[in-house]
Amino acid sequence: MRVNPIVAPSPSESLSEADAGEAIAALVAQYSTTLYRVAYSISRNAAEAEDAVQETFLRVLRHREKLGEIRDHRVWLVRIAWNVVLDRKRRAKTRPETEDIADLVRTLPAELPTAEKTVISSQEHARILALIDTLPKKEREALLLSAVEELSTAQAAAVLNTTESSIRSRIFRARHQLSALLDKERIAR
Repeated sequence: MRVNPIVAPSPSESLSEADAGEAIAALVAQYSTTLYRVAYSISRNAAEAEDAVQETFLRVLRHREKLGEIRDHRVWLVRIAWNVVLDRKRRAKTRPETEDIADLVRTLPAELPTAEKTVISSQEHARILALIDTLPKKEREALLLSAVEELSTAQAAAVLNTTESSIRSRIFRARHQLSALLDKERIAR
């Protein structure tokens, strides 16, 4: 089911309480999966990602009067979710390991591969995520937003509060560094 995009009123118009409620419900329907992926890509924990999505929409609810001023709801929501997860990580100061079977199930394809393929696939996925985690913070963030969340450079720049050229440079460096890490790992085998 495809949800119609939200048509925001012009900044001079204000949303009635009912319209704001409908707009928020449409935002939840349209973007909750995207926000979950963003939160999960940073936290690597399903429960924390779900909490971050809920916190994101609570913040939207608290500031519903600003809905009419937002030009790109997707970028706005991704930025809120991004900041929520980073704030939580700063407070926790630790990165929990995700050994939960529910987390593994969410990362595997919907088809029923063989048990051997499932193990190899999940190990490969975990290995690449671990290599991405070793990249410098700025490059890692740009790569996650671009490759994992499929945001454009303009959208990633808006989320990270930087320029598009900076995002392109960071993605280039991240891919180059990740490629070198993968090559080094293959040679070591």
